[in-house]
Amino acid sequence: MVAINCRGVIFQGIQAIIFDKDGTLEDSQEFLRNLGQKRARLIDAKIPGIGEPLLMAFGIDGNNINSTGLMAVGSRRENEIAAAAYIAETGRGWLESLTIVKEAFAEADQILPKSTPGYLFTGSLEVLRYLSQAGIKLGILSADNTTAVQNFVRYYQLNDYIQLEMGVNDSPSKPDPELFLQACQKLGVKPVTALMVGDSPTDIEMGRKAGAAGCIGICWGKPEANHLQAADIAIDHLEEIQVL
Repeated sequence: MVAINCRGVIFQGIQAIIFDKDGTLEDSQEFLRNLGQKRARLIDAKIPGIGEPLLMAFGIDGNNINSTGLMAVGSRRENEIAAAAYIAETGRGWLESLTIVKEAFAEADQILPKSTPGYLFTGSLEVLRYLSQAGIKLGILSADNTTAVQNFVRYYQLNDYIQLEMGVNDSPSKPDPELFLQACQKLGVKPVTALMVGDSPTDIEMGRKAGAAGCIGICWGKPEANHLQAADIAIDHLEEIQVL
C-alpha cells in the first residue's frame, strides 16, 4: 500500500487506481462529436426535423461537445434509448423507434469506423508507468465497450501497466457502483484501497457510492471544473498524482 498526494490532499493505504478512458486518458471528443453528428443526420434523413433535438440530447452544440453530456459519458445503450425516446415522441411505436436508431447507429459506425483510438493525453503514458512501477494496480473502467478499451490499451502499448480493461456492454452503466465493485474484485483489491480518476460527475458518483478510498476529478487544464465539485480534489494533469 502507498500514500497518494494530489495538491495536498493525501490518500492513505492505496493499492489500486481505476481510470476512466474518454476524457481522462483518451482525448476522444472530436471523434465523439463527429459520431454524434453523423448519427443525428442519418436519423434526420428518415425523420426530418429530429436532427437538432437529437444533437441537443447528445450534448453537441456546433463544434463543441458537452463533457458531461450523453455522448461524452453515456454508454451506447443509453444513447440508443435517448434517441429512440425522441423518435417515439413523433408517434412511432417503441420497437420501430429502437430499430430506426440501431440501424442509424450501425450505419454511422460504418461511415466513421474507429480504426484508431483518439489521442492519448500528453504525459499519461509516463504517469501510468510511474504508478505501475510504484507497485499500484491500475485499471480502466469506461462507459465505452470493453473491446474499445482493449483496443485503446493495445494501440498505445499500455499492457505492461494496465491490469484491468473493463467497459460497459450489457451491464449497468455509470454511475452504478456495481461497476466499480466489479473492477475492484477483478483487480483483487477492496474498494476502500482504490482511487477513482475521471472527468465526469458519473465517475465521481460511482466511486463515492462504491466506497472508494477517494475520487479524483481531472479537467485537463480547463478552467470550468464545476461539474467536478463532488470530487475530493480536481486536477489539471495526471502528473499531479504523486506517490509519497
